Amino acid sequence: MNEIEQAGTHPRAGLIRIVRVLARHGFLQAIRGGSHLPTPVQVREALEELGVVYLKFGQVLALRRDILPPEYIAELERLHDNLAPVPFAVVREIIERELGQPIDALFQSLDEKPMAAATIAQVHMGTLHDGRQIIVKVKRPDVEARATADLPTLQYVAAWAERVQPSLQQLDMVGMVREFRGALFREMDLRLEARTILRFRASLSDTPELWIPEPIAGLITRGVLVEEFSPGERVDLYADAHPEEKKRLARSVALIAMHQVFETGLFHADPHPGNMFVLQDGRLCLHDFGMIGELDEKVRDSLGDMLEATVRGDATAVAEAYLEMGLAQEDADPEALAADLRPLMQQVHEKPLEEVSIGETLDALLKTGTRNKVRNPGSLLLLTRGFLITEAILERLDPTLNVMQLFSIEIPRIVAGRFSAARAGEKGLHFLRDLGRLIGAGPGDVRKSLARIARGDLGRVHMPDLEAAAARAGRDIERLTGGVTSAALLISGSLLGTTSGWHRVIGDLLLGVGIVSTLAVAIGAWRRGRLQ
Repeated sequence: MNEIEQAGTHPRAGLIRIVRVLARHGFLQAIRGGSHLPTPVQVREALEELGVVYLKFGQVLALRRDILPPEYIAELERLHDNLAPVPFAVVREIIERELGQPIDALFQSLDEKPMAAATIAQVHMGTLHDGRQIIVKVKRPDVEARATADLPTLQYVAAWAERVQPSLQQLDMVGMVREFRGALFREMDLRLEARTILRFRASLSDTPELWIPEPIAGLITRGVLVEEFSPGERVDLYADAHPEEKKRLARSVALIAMHQVFETGLFHADPHPGNMFVLQDGRLCLHDFGMIGELDEKVRDSLGDMLEATVRGDATAVAEAYLEMGLAQEDADPEALAADLRPLMQQVHEKPLEEVSIGETLDALLKTGTRNKVRNPGSLLLLTRGFLITEAILERLDPTLNVMQLFSIEIPRIVAGRFSAARAGEKGLHFLRDLGRLIGAGPGDVRKSLARIARGDLGRVHMPDLEAAAARAGRDIERLTGGVTSAALLISGSLLGTTSGWHRVIGDLLLGVGIVSTLAVAIGAWRRGRLQ
């Protein structure tokens, strides 16, 4: 946490202004009950009037399709962040201070009129001295101070709202504000955005139909980001001008989305037409990586299993895959979740594949999970939003494209990737390291724990039987872990033995060690049997 984050003002400092704004927009009527809640328009207008931090928080609330009614979601998605531009004299001062050189030394030219002026930063077009066209993103000078002043008050209001209106506790407003605070300060560090762009470029480097502009090394700071300019046209406008390209573009958009979600795990969560261009050579180009999502390997695998089971209409398998993501609260009931999912799965299964929407299916799944005490992580909320936006683009480009059929064609390749020789070897080595730690620490921990039990309840009375039990338990764990280790070595060696090159050599080595280990375990068990 940096100094600006730590230096927040007292939460009540801005409370009077907030109360006045909320009162003007009907929020205080909510104290009287649910029938007096502010309308969706009142919510949006109040957030816009309150300023940058509240406007950005409203955009986060728009992701909560699993909790908020559709009319509120629709209105919150209308929140705009087009602000009056910062004067160019101020922009010049920021750039020269951040990059340590005069503008004329940095750029051959820089447009004084910004291309866009948003809440966090504004963007200017320019040209480097080597002739390359670039865009320069400059953070607003007052944005961090405003965030520092407003966030404590937003946290206070969230806690107060949950106390006054207990039904809001389902939203977990306090937790949402906590996560939002971290995300907002990360977004205000343009160095992090540059790193994100580089990660996208690396993860999608083997996708020939896609190009991502590169940040310019040496021209990146916390407050300034210079990157390549992409001369292209919005995908929707390009498609209207080139109708013969629509089917190709639609398939490329769908495959890029699947590649991001199921293979790299790093995905663009705001792929609307304004952030997706078509270059002159026909390649797609992604812009604006301020809203991204990331799925770890476990979630990606579970998500693939979940969608595959959805296509089959298997509600039990869908519930199992959903819960494998580690989202269930302690009192969640898997059987109740599966029962609640069956009508949804039946509805999806009865539809022709071309009419099934992945985004709408995920949306319905998250709502069902919320009803059954499953907490949906931000990455899954972003994913649902991303799919809904992507499918809206696909509908405009090629309404005949069968996204679920394309998914069903791609999923065997994606699933096969999970069991590749390299991945199996990597997982096997991780597993062996974990087992090694368990073998080293497990028996001693068991002996110590049982010895403490023996001593704890009965003071200093000696308990030889329990100590003997501890010793037997330690030996049992040694035998068990030895057997599991042997099995892991045999399996990993067999998988890698089907490959070639150095993978084959490692496989043969693991297989040999596994055979020796198995014999050692068997001989040890035989000797202990003879002694007992």
